[in-house]
Amino acid sequence: MSTPDADGLLAEQLLRLTRRLHRSQKRQLQSADIAITPAQSRLLRTVAHYEEPPRMADLAERLEVVPRAVTSLVDGLEAGGRVRRVPDPANRRVTRIELTDTGRATLRALRDARRAAAEDVLAPLTTEQRETLAGLLSALVDSPGPHC
Repeated sequence: MSTPDADGLLAEQLLRLTRRLHRSQKRQLQSADIAITPAQSRLLRTVAHYEEPPRMADLAERLEVVPRAVTSLVDGLEAGGRVRRVPDPANRRVTRIELTDTGRATLRALRDARRAAAEDVLAPLTTEQRETLAGLLSALVDSPGPHC
């Protein structure tokens, strides 16, 4: 049975590991000359998960942010040529967000950076330890209950 102090230490270790993973990914992106914020990266990945270009309201709901935040993120991604605004064919008052070829290339670079960062962080672990960690993390991520 875990104690509050042990749980607190574990939470701190998870936070430190997450920060280390983010720093490593940021270095990977910088070395690939990819300038993108974590929020823009998240929005880009979210757009890619839709079968058809989503509306701004869809993105705000999925990301659990106010629509104005999505507008700012889309503005930045559009300025970088990663997404474009397109009219909805069924309702010209609605704008949808579409990935560009540059956006798809950025997603590939993000995946590569994430993999390289994970390899960097997980390097000390054996294959068996990685499998154990993956199972434990899946159990935590997939568990029912309140999620932040």
